[in-house]
Amino acid sequence: MGAHHSHGSHGPAPAGSRTAVWAILAVIVPLAIVTVAALVHLWPSETVSTAQQAAVERVNGTITAVTLTPCPQEPPLEGESQAAPPPPPDPATCGDARIRLTGGPQAGRQVTSALPSGPGAQRFAAGDDVVLIHTPGGGPEVAPYQISDHDRSSPLWLAGAAFALAVIAFGRWRGLMALIGLGITFVLLLTFVIPAILAGEPPLPVAVAGAAAIMLTVLYLTHGFTVTTSVAIVGTVASLSLTGALAYAAIGLVQLNGITDESSFYLDTSYRINTQGLLLASIIIGSLGVLDDVTVTQAATVTELARANPGYGFGRLYRAASRVGRSHIASVINTIVLAYAGASLPLLLLISVGEQPLGDTLTNPVLAQEIVRSVVGTLGLIAAVPITTALAALAVTRGAGSGHDHGAGPGDDAGDDAGTGPGGGRGHGRGDGRGDPPRRARHRRPSQTLPDPVT
Repeated sequence: MGAHHSHGSHGPAPAGSRTAVWAILAVIVPLAIVTVAALVHLWPSETVSTAQQAAVERVNGTITAVTLTPCPQEPPLEGESQAAPPPPPDPATCGDARIRLTGGPQAGRQVTSALPSGPGAQRFAAGDDVVLIHTPGGGPEVAPYQISDHDRSSPLWLAGAAFALAVIAFGRWRGLMALIGLGITFVLLLTFVIPAILAGEPPLPVAVAGAAAIMLTVLYLTHGFTVTTSVAIVGTVASLSLTGALAYAAIGLVQLNGITDESSFYLDTSYRINTQGLLLASIIIGSLGVLDDVTVTQAATVTELARANPGYGFGRLYRAASRVGRSHIASVINTIVLAYAGASLPLLLLISVGEQPLGDTLTNPVLAQEIVRSVVGTLGLIAAVPITTALAALAVTRGAGSGHDHGAGPGDDAGDDAGTGPGGGRGHGRGDGRGDPPRRARHRRPSQTLPDPVT
């Protein structure tokens, strides 16, 4: 009967004890209160004025016809080497386009605009949807309508619809909740984080408050208000705090100021934004996107292991889930490196063409910033596995009581490995040593045996 009772606990998910629940609430509730208070305090009261910028009107249109003309010959610049003349312009970018306006107060009107030309100019053809810049009263030398770019709104809407349908078809209700959480993330970024930083608030507190709000809202909305989700949130908070501390120390040690391109230079000179703090904020927000994946996976892994193996105690759960976490971290590290390499591929090509020494290449501010971002984010991910795994294992074992897997120390783990061999002799020895009948030990062994992990 005892064996049947053990298997009866195999079905429902292990619940945390009342002590574990209260301990989690003691962290989650103050965190939520502080997050709400920070949002209220840092929320921008008014938007940044852009009155100093020239007002231009963007209208949409469709090209009905393109008339190509011979490209003008550019005279060579004074002192330019005749042996290496500049590349000729693309013949497909020289000429005029007839455009029917599809937006704005003059929708339906036919206008003519010169095709964009020069290095890097895009090609346009009849039937293309385009975005035009309307500058009324610009003077006789400025055309009232100028082609700016392709109109990509319709293809992007189609891609977004395909993405949403695929997520809902596979994830069903959980997928729908994930999409709602994604929408909340964009709303917080666009209505709080970015406006608050532009309004002059310190980037670091804004990023921390925004990341905490996103984490609490999205994780609970997507995964439910459970002990497992709460453990993942606590693990994320601890790992994110460590990531922020490491990022702060690394930025000061490497002496990065956050100015690596025209965008950061413009924000520093025009809006007086602390670009070093902006770099730190970007590391925190970027790390959150990967940390919550790792912490939720580890917490769910511990819960499933405890459900499938009721006899597992803290030690066994921690070691088994850590093996899963190591495999996860190994793949995530490669993902992070490839993601940064793909985003910085043009820069890497330019550095390769310049044939700079490796030392000069790595100390370049742009690459040094990405190296710091990758190293700090990876260290935070590595720390997230033991932190979250230990918290989750502690929560489920406290909830399961003290009748399973006492101690589960290193010696127990060795016995467990030996007991899973073909003979299974150690399993009988352990069962007898604990006072369990040999038949009961044999009956419980299949529920406590996992496939050989990949390490």
